[in-house]
Amino acid sequence: MFYLFRGNRPLLVSLPHVGTHIPEDLRPHYVQRALASEDTDWHLDQLYDFAREFDATILVATHSRYVIDLNRPPDDQPMYPGASNTELCSTKFFTGDSLYRPGHEPDAMEVGRRRARFWWPYHLTLNHELQRLRAKHRHVVHWDGHSIRSEIPWLFKGKLPDLNLGTADGTSCAPSLRDALVKTLVAHSRYTHVVDGRFKGGYTTRHYGRPREGVHTVQMEMCQSTYMDEVPPFTLDATRARRVGRVLRELLWVAEGWLPSPADEVSQ
Repeated sequence: MFYLFRGNRPLLVSLPHVGTHIPEDLRPHYVQRALASEDTDWHLDQLYDFAREFDATILVATHSRYVIDLNRPPDDQPMYPGASNTELCSTKFFTGDSLYRPGHEPDAMEVGRRRARFWWPYHLTLNHELQRLRAKHRHVVHWDGHSIRSEIPWLFKGKLPDLNLGTADGTSCAPSLRDALVKTLVAHSRYTHVVDGRFKGGYTTRHYGRPREGVHTVQMEMCQSTYMDEVPPFTLDATRARRVGRVLRELLWVAEGWLPSPADEVSQ
């Protein structure tokens, strides 16, 4: 369901959408196209592997988001009201087409089974690791890593900025951390960026980001065009990956070394 690299510094990187595995008992229910898991956050486990050098904790999902979406709330409430949304157990591709054969969509009982089997173990582990790190450090930065194709009309209009930082409109982390990350993004003018745009952060950002309790969560949604080919077979481009990898390394270096300011304490 996931694998965990346990570090000791005040930084945790979670990658909930990199998995491609669909269990054998579920595969007959999907259309053939779904078995390729095209809406995966491809190659992010490779891009973020350097975080081990920082002695960061890394949590990586192994199962496809088509099985269950680990970045959606357990009650399946929509994350972005008024916009196209995928569910806890997605029934559509990012194109809006059906993932399932007719009549094979998961019912409430099946959603509950998957939630118990896949969703809860991941989140119990994530919560445990954040609390473990919080016991060692006054503040912990939780980085939720994502990527997506740069153009998906069913989800958003036009082309997405290259790097999309989400802080739940400034509520999931301290202002000075947000400012430090934005300053770093501005310094890398090769890449376009936005803060709290179309992707403000999903369930993980909104639920675990509790600055008053010393846990500061941010989401990074990257355009896949910054490091790979966005069409099958979704090949990693080594040159682009190295280039954007340097930006990710700098961002996480800033996050790992960040300390709250007196103004943060006042704002909280």
